[in-house]
Amino acid sequence: MRKIEQQMNSAIANSIDWKSGNTEVQFDAQDQVSRVYLHGNHIATVSEDSVQLFDGGWQSNTTKSRLNAICDANAIAGEGVFQKNYTWFVRQYNNLTKSFETVPFYSGLNLGDSALPIAA
Repeated sequence: MRKIEQQMNSAIANSIDWKSGNTEVQFDAQDQVSRVYLHGNHIATVSEDSVQLFDGGWQSNTTKSRLNAICDANAIAGEGVFQKNYTWFVRQYNNLTKSFETVPFYSGLNLGDSALPIAA
């Protein structure tokens, strides 16, 4: 994981505003969510129990890298964005079937809907 992605995840975890280079985290105290921007484009919203993914209009390697860093720190282990034949997909955990599924990526996809953590 890149240093900028570690700093981004730290800002999300600590519920603070942060900006470095092309990446920015804005914490919304009223809604208790962190919104992540890349080049000014909204790419993720992270709350206590969900991660909502966007491509910001650009399905670039940098966008995918930022989204996967967010998933690594805030989603279920194994969830993330990948590309096959120039098309984006998401590996998403389905708590109902207790298995991972591959679904087509779309802006606004919420990992928290079917990806709630398994009770210990």
